[in-house]
Parts: sequence; structure tokens; C-alpha cells
Amino acid sequence: MTHILSIDEGTTSTRAVAFTPEGRIGAAHGEEIVQHFPQSGWVEHDPAEIWEKTLRAANRVVEDVGAASIAAIGITNQRETIMFWDRKTGDPLAPAIVWQDRRGAAICAELKARGLEDDVQGRTGLLLDPYFSASKIRWALENWPEVRDAAKAKRLAIGTIDSWLIWRLTGGLHVTDATNAARTLLMDLERCAWDAGLAALFDVPPDALPEIVDCAGRIGETRLIGGRTIPISGCAGDQQAAAIGQVCLDPGAVKSTYGTGAFLLAHAGGTAPVSSNRLLSTVAWRLGGRAAYALEGSIFVAGSAVKWLRDQIGIIASASETAGLAASVPDSGGVSFVPAFNGLGAPWWEPEARGMITGISGGTTRAHIVRACLEAMSLQTSDLLDAMRRDGVSPSLVRVDGGMVANDWLCQDLADVLGITVERPKVVETTALGAAMLAAVGCGLFADLESASVMWHAERRFEPALDEEARSVRKTNWATAVRQVMAGLPQ
Repeated sequence: MTHILSIDEGTTSTRAVAFTPEGRIGAAHGEEIVQHFPQSGWVEHDPAEIWEKTLRAANRVVEDVGAASIAAIGITNQRETIMFWDRKTGDPLAPAIVWQDRRGAAICAELKARGLEDDVQGRTGLLLDPYFSASKIRWALENWPEVRDAAKAKRLAIGTIDSWLIWRLTGGLHVTDATNAARTLLMDLERCAWDAGLAALFDVPPDALPEIVDCAGRIGETRLIGGRTIPISGCAGDQQAAAIGQVCLDPGAVKSTYGTGAFLLAHAGGTAPVSSNRLLSTVAWRLGGRAAYALEGSIFVAGSAVKWLRDQIGIIASASETAGLAASVPDSGGVSFVPAFNGLGAPWWEPEARGMITGISGGTTRAHIVRACLEAMSLQTSDLLDAMRRDGVSPSLVRVDGGMVANDWLCQDLADVLGITVERPKVVETTALGAAMLAAVGCGLFADLESASVMWHAERRFEPALDEEARSVRKTNWATAVRQVMAGLPQ
């Protein structure tokens, strides 16, 4: 058996990748996932589409490398997106509510007004924000009769995407791993167990929730991929999988992933960190019943801003154009782009914020707007890294991954704005690689994650070339643009 199969179910696509034990890609296949926007701030997926395209992508890869070569399966997924299905029939009861969705904002605001955020953060490591799953679940129970009726009949199953895929692959196993459970606002961070008080606070029926399991081990098995029994032995949310795939195994190691959104994560060791700067404390992984923790900052819009420029505005034909356009002008021409399409994440946590492009003049070209869009990735990351530094994390290097970092211009701009080295791996699909590493440990191919780190390889380093004064000017201009967004919020 010469391959580990990774299933990477993301926000805009689902991918399957077969890795060798040396970290080489044997085959890969992806399918685009349609996002639905029923109204402003709402984002949904079709659960059946996710399942069908995931199964098709996985089987396509297995056809390429041979079913007999697959030792195990690892799963990684978009976190916080929540699903509802009938535990007797397995049929979806409603659309999936995507992590970007803000319909739970009023629920979170009401709980904040009651002074509950400090207690919730103390138990979960998270803030009261509709980004997380619990307010989505409560909204669904209050507004979708099919979900409410299934709960009353004790037929309701609730889970994040990993849980849904495992249920379908195994024929009814209802589990989730600790990293995904940690993103629901329902799990006690220290115990890695569902918290009855939090479930009651959000009116979530505990019997509908999955069992929480480790990130590696014999989680389940399936015969639906390749026609033979294959163990599912690895599972983690996408950002934790990316941290593992970037070999951020020592406390203080930092990675930043640029996909639909962007996420900066610092390994914090065996004790859950406490942020004083509105960052999140979360589970990095759980192995052998013991959790490792991480400090995280979340950016809601990254690659989806480039997709917006392409699909909604039409000023580019493909993402590959952005590097050349950004380099074609010496700066953004005074344009700032704050891509708050679905609110602002860390460190602001403002669900009602919306995007804004400022500084447009008669001389503004599409190159200036594209450059400002890419610059927003670096500036948002800088805000998160500054918050981490105030919390005591001061890395000299950030490892980057995700589809956007194939762009050399963006990687150099990140190094310039952050003021530290940016390192890119040979395999930028490190989310899928991390799931493969977990599965390889879970099936016994490697003894531990340190041994599995031989699957990771560096490709290039980008060193900062921007002087401190120019860096400061850019950050000041960005802060001004963010304040303008905040000033436009309803009073």
C-alpha cells in the first residue's frame, strides 16, 4: 500500500489527493462546490452536492492510483459549517449553513447583551460570533420546521462537514474530531467534551450531537471508495490540518493559510492559551486522548475577494492575472480595499461590517484595484500577527499555504508587510497533506506526527525588502480604511 488518500472538503471546492509516504502527490482531482446566497449575509451549500462531488473526486483519484494502493483515508474540511440530517434515513433536512453565514448575529448580540461572552470564552476559547456553529444551529431549530420536528422526534443528527462525510462513508457512524468540535461554541476546551450548559444556552439538543474522537486512530471504515474496505484513520478541521501539514509541531510555530478565507495559527503547546487581544484559543489536535492547543486569528475573506473580482465585477479573467497586474503599478494609487463581504473577523469581530473600496480617483485603473485586493491579504494578516505579538507570540518565520500563495507577488508582499521571513512549501495543498499525515499516524504507517513530518518539504523563502517607514505608512492607511468601514455601521 503506497498511498494515503486525503479528502479535503473546502468552501468552494472539494478535492481528493493521494500522497505517498514521502509526501509526493500521486493523483489529485477537484470538483467545484456552488455557494448559495439567499440574502445579504447568508451563505448556504447543498449537502447532497457536497457528498456526491466528494465521493466522485475520491473515486477518481483511486482509479488513477489503484484501490489496492490506498492504506487509509484522512478527512479535512471547512470548519463551522453545520449540517442537519435525519439519523434514520440519512437524508439532509435543510441546506448546510456555511461558516461565512451571519444569520446568527442577533442571537450572539442578545447573549453578549446579557454579559455572557466572558463565561463562554472561558469555557470554549471562542467569542460570541455567528461565525461559529452554535448560533447557526439555534437559528435552524427556530426557523426550519423540518429540523425542529426531527429534534422533537429524536431523529435529528447535527454535525460539521467531517461528521456528515463520515456518516455517509460508514453508513451511519456519528462522530466528529476534537478540532471541529472545538469550533462549535458547544465544547469545553479543556475537557474536549460537549458542555451541557452551553448546549442549553443555545437550545441545542445534546442527543443530536456526534461523539468527539481523536484526530488519528481507527475512526471508521468505508467500502464506498475503491470497492474495498479502507480505514478512515485521520480527521481534522482545515486550519488545524494545514498547521500539521506545515509541521508546526513546536510551540511558537506559525502558519497562515490563504484559501476562501485566511487563517493565522500559532501552536501553543499542551495548555490552552488565553488571548487578551480577541484572538481564539482552539484545539490544534488531539492524539491518544491528549490535546495540543493553538492561538488563531480568522480572516473571513481572502481568495473569495479575488473570485469576486473575477466573477462578480469581471475586471480579471483568472486569478493568475493578479500577480502581473499588481506588479504593473508601483503602488495601489491610494486605493484601499477592505473585503468585509461577510463581516470582519479577528481582531475586530464585527459581523455587520461590509466591504468598502476607498481612495478611487479618475486615475484609478483595474491594476490599482487588483493590487489593493492583494495588499488587503497582507494587511489583514499583519493585524493578526500584531495581535499575536501582544499575546506573546513573536515568530521570526511564517509558513504559508493555500491556493493564493502560488502567487509570488503576494508572498513577497506578505514578507514586506509582516517584516519577517515567509516560507512556502513544495506542496501548497498542506491542508490535504496534514490530513494525510494524521491518517498515516492513525493507520500505523508512522509512529507519530514528528516521524510523519518527512512528508513536508520547503520550496522557497521570501525575505522582507520594505523599509520600516513605508511599512508603517501602509499599515496606517489600512487602519484608516478599516475605521471608515466601522463608521458606516448602523448605530
